[in-house]
Amino acid sequence: MSVLVDISHRLGDFAIDVRFESAGRLTALFGPSGSGKTTLINMIAGLIRPDKGRIEVDGRVLVDTDAGVFVPKHKRRIGMVFQDARLFPHMSVASNLRYGRFFTPAAERYSDMDAVVDLLGIGPLLNRRPAKLSGGEKQRVAIGRALLASPRLLLMDEPLASLDEVRKAEILPYIERLRDETKIPIVYVSHSVAEVARMASDVVTLAQGKVVASGPTEAVMQRLDLLPTEERGEGGAVLDTKVLGHDEVYGMTVLGSAAGEIRVPRLAIATGALVRIRIRARDVMIATVKPTGLSALNILPGTVVAISPGEGPAVEIGISCNGATVLARITEQSRHVLKLQLGGKVFAVIKTVSFDRANTGAGLPVEADG
Repeated sequence: MSVLVDISHRLGDFAIDVRFESAGRLTALFGPSGSGKTTLINMIAGLIRPDKGRIEVDGRVLVDTDAGVFVPKHKRRIGMVFQDARLFPHMSVASNLRYGRFFTPAAERYSDMDAVVDLLGIGPLLNRRPAKLSGGEKQRVAIGRALLASPRLLLMDEPLASLDEVRKAEILPYIERLRDETKIPIVYVSHSVAEVARMASDVVTLAQGKVVASGPTEAVMQRLDLLPTEERGEGGAVLDTKVLGHDEVYGMTVLGSAAGEIRVPRLAIATGALVRIRIRARDVMIATVKPTGLSALNILPGTVVAISPGEGPAVEIGISCNGATVLARITEQSRHVLKLQLGGKVFAVIKTVSFDRANTGAGLPVEADG
């Protein structure tokens, strides 16, 4: 499945001029408020007619202004999930779910009610009404309703923005299951580095209505200069790893990655499972000799491949660890004292406790990029 967007449009004083193409399982539209993310997905959904351009989903042309093509929103077979669940308050959960099937011709329905209920873990909720649900439960039902419309594409407009951290942690694994277990491409709007790094296969970064970067998540998330100012402390490297085993004595999980073995707090996941981790640049220390007598357990040998100025006294150091790049944010004084130069041999040091719940998530299947 692929998504192609090549449009230009003006809303008052705001102009949007965007082109990207993605075949990823979950493509994140990322950027600060006011960058054009919601306007863009409204054009994909058919809620806004762009002034000029073309939109395709899996080769099916939804918009082509040169050819006069504009498929109405009700014929696009696109599911939408918003910040608020928008469930019908007078209907039970089961009735809300069945409503999702109403506008899809019977011959084109592929979603199975029981399978969707199982995927999202909402079986115990079927007889309740929305007023009796938590925020996370409402969003799972909203996702289920969108899936039961048998969409060709799922659009999610900051679906976690209205939830507290506990509810976000509750629903994230279900979105990961949706990404991994269905064939439906997802375009996911967010301004959260943690969400994007954890879930996205591809990222399109927007600023002032334009694409400033796009590509695989692990590449785009290393561009700290592209992150909103308030989120730059969350930026860094994204690594896909595999569970090698568990240390039950000390409550650790050992992950294998291209950069080397990494120990994280114990994960409730089977040996051999894929796990994506985020290593924030602010959590990485640099040593020029292998440290001893240190509490940090993750010590990765590498080579300095990039030195870039950061904000204020900071400098950002790219370290290639067996081909995987880890970022470190240190002071210019530290760089000077360590005499760091391109090509220099160093060790990236990462504390195990820096891998909290927000920095680990289910890994993407191997075939996700194909």
